[in-house]
Amino acid sequence: MTVQPPVARGIRPRDAASLVLIDTAQQGEPRILMGRRHSRMKFIPDAFVFPGGKLDAGDLLAKPATPFTGETARRMERAASARVKAQALAMAAIRETFEETGLIIAGPGHVGAQAGAGWQPFLERGLAPRLDLLEIIARAITPASSPIRFHARFFAADAAAATGELQGSGELEDLGWYTLTEALKLPVIDVTEFVLNEIARRHTGETRPRIPLYCYRNDKPVVRG
Repeated sequence: MTVQPPVARGIRPRDAASLVLIDTAQQGEPRILMGRRHSRMKFIPDAFVFPGGKLDAGDLLAKPATPFTGETARRMERAASARVKAQALAMAAIRETFEETGLIIAGPGHVGAQAGAGWQPFLERGLAPRLDLLEIIARAITPASSPIRFHARFFAADAAAATGELQGSGELEDLGWYTLTEALKLPVIDVTEFVLNEIARRHTGETRPRIPLYCYRNDKPVVRG
């Protein structure tokens, strides 16, 4: 009797979030904050990305200064399936952006002592994330064939709402503001290119009725929504 090998199953994607800071203070194209992932990174090394990272346990416990508002609140609850998780994803995006760039989207508030070490800088400053300043613009899921997978949510905020001094932590190199044209010429992966094009669409006033999802079918990209 021939024994068939077990069918390989894809790794379950981990929840992650990124924050796209958009500078529209100058005339012409918006400028986007991006940095190049260090070559030692296991996941997409040397590619330019937006600040962000995976969802941590403390993000589910941390409290914002202000909640989601309007359409973003409705969209996030549909996209994340649970109110607590939806909030935690946005909190993760703001926390990771602060860690990687030194810029913070926050107001007076108390994130809670139980949130953990990742939130200590917010506690020390008496600040908590302002979710009312965020918009959800896209989702993406890494292909099933990838050994490292994420279900990422991409939030956007006006750069004018961010405070602090731009300074990298070492995780992102060549950190800076790039026009959309410049950003699309950088070494980026397909998901990042998709999000940049979504920003360009929104800049011209074009919107989608639902959050677009960039995913893969048989390792080929598909856009839903």
